[in-house]
Amino acid sequence: MRERLIEGSRSGHTPISDLPFSIRAIRTMPSDISPFAPDSYCTCPEIPGIRLATVEAGIRYSGRHDVLLAIFDRPTAIAGVFTQSLCPSAPVVWCRDRMSRGTAAALLVNSGNANAFTGHRGTEATRLSADLVAETLGCAADEVFLASTGVIGEPLEARKFADVLAGLKSDARADRYLDAARAIMTTDTYPKLATRRVDIDGQTFHLNGIAKGSGMIAPDMATMLAFVFTDAPLAAPVMQKLLSQAVDRSFNAITVDSDTSTSDTVLMFSQPPSGVLAVDDSDDALARAVGAALADLCTELAHGIVKDGEGASKFVEIEVTGAQSDASAKRIGLSIANSPLVKTAIAGEDANWGRVVMAVGKAGEPADRDRLAIRFGDIRVAADGERDPTYNEDDVSAYMKADEIRMSVDVGVGTGTARVWTCDFTKAYIAINADYRS
Repeated sequence: MRERLIEGSRSGHTPISDLPFSIRAIRTMPSDISPFAPDSYCTCPEIPGIRLATVEAGIRYSGRHDVLLAIFDRPTAIAGVFTQSLCPSAPVVWCRDRMSRGTAAALLVNSGNANAFTGHRGTEATRLSADLVAETLGCAADEVFLASTGVIGEPLEARKFADVLAGLKSDARADRYLDAARAIMTTDTYPKLATRRVDIDGQTFHLNGIAKGSGMIAPDMATMLAFVFTDAPLAAPVMQKLLSQAVDRSFNAITVDSDTSTSDTVLMFSQPPSGVLAVDDSDDALARAVGAALADLCTELAHGIVKDGEGASKFVEIEVTGAQSDASAKRIGLSIANSPLVKTAIAGEDANWGRVVMAVGKAGEPADRDRLAIRFGDIRVAADGERDPTYNEDDVSAYMKADEIRMSVDVGVGTGTARVWTCDFTKAYIAINADYRS
């Protein structure tokens, strides 16, 4: 594994060998760090009133931080989007039931245990977790939001939080976004974080985001979590609308393995400067500007999840045009992106466009076989219901060797469009998931 650099502070970079935990211990295949892992990471600017801390609590992993506590010095507006799985985790249920409050005082996240399919013990664990945070911070338990990720079906020992919360409170700082992104990882091989700046009417606002996800990724709102923090003054209903729109175009447009997690959670928190009035109109210029930045930030994080897909060696963008509607185009795109035959062909650098035809046909959406056109990159491989007359196998094979592959499909029945992202399936995906609980 080549040494990669991770930005640990404003003053420089930290070699991966000097990190406080080993990324090697997270991946089941020790040498299999994603080829897309960046050499360094952005520095997220501090947002006054939002402080973060992480710690090793021994939830599942040894030798790494596995708990994140975010503390909001003032009640912060909150928005959230959650899994549509009919088997949601206990933390998802807890958060859903408290979203109507519109404000939060803290966020507690653990990795290594999803607290999902744990029955009444899972419900009790969420209540105890929130009570412990509330006691530590002096807030109401219903102001504490929770997220858990990891193994499904194993009870969460929430008492472990009792031993670390006081230290988390005293250690919390405004500059620990990279540490936070590391602490929520499971099979991820690198942390995901991003930042955006919004300049409007002489004012500057920031959005900082972290995410985790590598497998069980087909969000329907994967195991995926994402948290966005901002100082932009947005009322909770406005933020909810902006977040839902951003999620639909980003996290809901990616897939690694077609499996929707019990724990998918995206939460956004707004902590504007004291005394600044929150914008309560989604058509306000500030809301529109923040919405655009939020969509861009979420897309970057979503791409990071796909690029860190378990065992992935290729990043794939699929654009569908000519569909009956945008929704239909998205379903066709995901049918292609989720096809094991398409994904294994990409892993083998095989331009098997016949498998793309198959995936379009099985999607159950309107499509005209005799007007179907398929491109790999700028190379048209099929048109008018048959192989393109200028098709050259050598040219397409050379294109398939790239790390990033773009496929476009026109189904010839309308004006609907969509763009989705996925990765390939390699032998490493099987190895990682076969050994996940070992």
